[in-house]
Amino acid sequence: MLSASILSASGAVASEGPQPLALPPAIPMAKDVAYPGTVALAVTATDLDRHVLSVSERVPLPSSVTEKGGDVVLLYPSWLPGHHSPGGPISEVGGIGVKAGGKTVPWVRDTVNVNAFHIAAPAGAKDLEVSFQVLTPITPREGRVVMTPAMVNVQWNMVALYPAGYFTRDIPYSVKLTLPHGWQYGTALRASGPAVGDTVTFGTVPFNTLVDSPVFAGQYFRKIGLNRPGETPVALNVVADRPEWLAATDAQIGLHQALVTQAGLLFGTHHYDHYDFLLALTDELGGIGLEHHRSSENSGPPGYFTKWDKTFPAKDLLAHEYTHSWNGKFRRPADLWAPDFNTPQRGSMLWVYEGQTQYWGYVLAAQSGLMTPEQTLDAIAMVAAVYDRRAGRTWRPLVDTTNDPVIAQRAPLSWRSWQRSEDYYSEGQLVWLDADTLIREKTGGQKSLNDFAKAFFGVDPGSYVTRTYTFDDVVAALNGVVAYDWATFLHDRVDRPSPHAPLDGLTRGGYKLVYTETPSPYLKAFEALRKVRNFDFSLGFTVDSKGVLTNVEWGGPAWNAGLAADETIVAVNGMAFDADDLSDVITQAKVPAKEPITLLVRARDRFRTVVIPYHLGLRYPHLERVAGAPDVLGAILTPLK
Repeated sequence: MLSASILSASGAVASEGPQPLALPPAIPMAKDVAYPGTVALAVTATDLDRHVLSVSERVPLPSSVTEKGGDVVLLYPSWLPGHHSPGGPISEVGGIGVKAGGKTVPWVRDTVNVNAFHIAAPAGAKDLEVSFQVLTPITPREGRVVMTPAMVNVQWNMVALYPAGYFTRDIPYSVKLTLPHGWQYGTALRASGPAVGDTVTFGTVPFNTLVDSPVFAGQYFRKIGLNRPGETPVALNVVADRPEWLAATDAQIGLHQALVTQAGLLFGTHHYDHYDFLLALTDELGGIGLEHHRSSENSGPPGYFTKWDKTFPAKDLLAHEYTHSWNGKFRRPADLWAPDFNTPQRGSMLWVYEGQTQYWGYVLAAQSGLMTPEQTLDAIAMVAAVYDRRAGRTWRPLVDTTNDPVIAQRAPLSWRSWQRSEDYYSEGQLVWLDADTLIREKTGGQKSLNDFAKAFFGVDPGSYVTRTYTFDDVVAALNGVVAYDWATFLHDRVDRPSPHAPLDGLTRGGYKLVYTETPSPYLKAFEALRKVRNFDFSLGFTVDSKGVLTNVEWGGPAWNAGLAADETIVAVNGMAFDADDLSDVITQAKVPAKEPITLLVRARDRFRTVVIPYHLGLRYPHLERVAGAPDVLGAILTPLK
């Protein structure tokens, strides 16, 4: 048998096998130069039955291409701010057609970058006429639903191609949007004039601003002003599946107005000429919470207004996304800024971008009254308990979870408590509570993380230009508030595995984490909204109303018994599954006889009996005041003046 390789004259091994082909030419790198012309984009969002968005684009060509012809590359956005991963729905694009001067021009998709399209523009062509459809998901099985009989969510990155080789801030776009007859809309964009029929024309904006300005439109719509007279306009734009769900009371509107006021007091200034909350109250449109500089996309439960006292676990979302106008949009980690939407982003500081925003979201929700202080403390107790017992923290540092949007693409995980997922949100929140209470302790209550917020995010009043930051910038700003070894403080909590969550903020705040047999009102309301029952802190699983396990805690009693997510509990101790009965069984297992808990479990077409020898009763997290300690957490949640 002949060898698969031979020895060359130089002594090196030369393979007789195949060699790799050269990669195609690189896509033109983005340059910070003005694009020679304005791209005209028209989107029709009326095909609600088939969930199809129809798109036409006129792309003017540079004079060099017009003179000689040549390869023009159009890109479909992939890396989008706020997504933290390449999430452009390229698979939904269909029916691509290109013309120049009325004649069809062929296009070829790049074989490496599938979001890039090469178009051989003929000499003499002044522009390209591009048309395509976006075949949006019909059911959640295909992806996030953005078109329903009552509302549409138009995200411009889904419906636009843009020329490669330019910073997106240098490419102007003029846009027309056609909506179903009689519908109204909310967006940070502003119309350039009255609508013509069902078509609105927006003022020309750079492409990065366009992508940052999505639309919520609907048959049932309400626009609510949140600013006081003479202040910069802020509005709450609400769409709903049913008109009665729009019935916000004056008191409820006042709490949203208070959110705007409290954020202004916290940061000291703002970086928008107007701001539009976009809020969908729906069971049909796909859920979302996504930040933009002058707006945010939010979805809430149908009873957000009409069942106000039952939907408070969803009330921190608007505060979170609003905070992003300062933290994430105006100020952004340097490795999360990119010149266009196809240059990879890196998320090494998402524990600031998202973690501190999560902190301010809770604080502002409480300060504005969207959540009561008691509800907020219960929510913090849940966060502390979940992340203090997260098994994966023993092997995976918090900073590594900032890679998870790319690694997991936000897909469901089999063992989230071990894999960790995007823990930089809520564990990041605990890090910043830790920092806030430490600043207050070291300054005798004279300073706090509020001072950091004003110094770091409240600069350049009115500026829309993004200012990037690094780890060293964060450390320097913290030292500007109070001198301390902040670099070590952050490295210890962010860069190193630890068996426990950073809970010193609770202790300094005057509280300790405890467990009782009674769920908090927050947990009860959360369970009702999600239609689940949480036994994570006892048996070690969460189960939905049909008995399906939606989570199993790694290393918990259920895990030790061999249970896994997506299995179904059919019976408990010989009786058909009922969540209330299961709760009673857990309590009864504490009696001296200490009989194990027996579950009949179905995994697809197989049944088995699982025995869990658990006798510690129900356990639910709460925060308990430390006797004699000042209520620092209470002070943090008190409205600013």
